[in-house]
Amino acid sequence: MISRDGDTYCTTKDKSLLIAVDGSENAKRAVLYVAEFLRGLPGYCITLLSIISEPPPDYFTGKEERQAWEEEQGVKAEKMVAEYRGILIRSGFTEDAINAVAALQDRPSVAECILSHIKELKCSTVVVGRRGISRKEEFLFGSTSSKILREAKDCSIWVIQ
Repeated sequence: MISRDGDTYCTTKDKSLLIAVDGSENAKRAVLYVAEFLRGLPGYCITLLSIISEPPPDYFTGKEERQAWEEEQGVKAEKMVAEYRGILIRSGFTEDAINAVAALQDRPSVAECILSHIKELKCSTVVVGRRGISRKEEFLFGSTSSKILREAKDCSIWVIQ
């Protein structure tokens, strides 16, 4: 259920939304915003995308420990996405209008992973929560939402605070 990765099921590009989610309150606000704003309008397809950031390679002592960690992260992502899916369904979206994707971070940053999925899924709208980091933190570490705003092409971007 959670990993139909790469499944492009929406035939109308202008009604395909990607919501980047994690366990933060800002991600939940993004889902709540979409639920309230669109209220289950027919024809929309929503992808809930959860990027799982991997720790450094030397974090694990062996292959079994890594597999256990990946399973644990998958369960956490599935639980989180189930909550967000419920919010969208209660707002009027049908279950088949909501796709869930959990992906291990396969690029240097979470933002680049999200950008890759935006391109792959040909989304018309991308919704991200803003973390509210300071200017100094943004300068040092970068901002996921800022990078998406700068680099996403051929789509609208909603940044929810």
